Amino acid sequence: MPLYECVFIARNDITQQQVDTIADQISVVIAEQGGTVRKREYWGLRGLAYRIKKNRKGHYMLLGLEAAPAAILEAQRQLSLHEDVLRELTVRIEAIDEAPSAILSRRGDDRDRERSFRGPRAPGRFSSGRRERGDEREEFRARSRDELDIGIGGEE
Repeated sequence: MPLYECVFIARNDITQQQVDTIADQISVVIAEQGGTVRKREYWGLRGLAYRIKKNRKGHYMLLGLEAAPAAILEAQRQLSLHEDVLRELTVRIEAIDEAPSAILSRRGDDRDRERSFRGPRAPGRFSSGRRERGDEREEFRARSRDELDIGIGGEE
């Protein structure tokens, strides 16, 4: 049987359990027609790129399906009729990857990056203006005449 990935976005004002119930309903539709759900991932409540039906956030769910095309059409129809589902997209794929999807693996990396040390700030930038004016880097630091005389005398 062909393999498919289905991602749907549910409204943000429902709970995660209600999103799981929607996924269970799709699983039942697929199972009735001889298919199986081989992968199921809840991606969480995420921000949308633009407003959809007055919602700025949505619950994302990924389903890896092995089913006949007729079963997929019925699942898409059920998702489009459900009032809590904002969008759905189903694509045919060659193989279902059992490892966590890129969304789940990247989410942990983003959290680590947010908490990591970002390094020293560039001098002179983002200051309140109360400190001494000018650039604090060595190459732009004002030098005294003694330093200049030593530098000129040392070159000869």
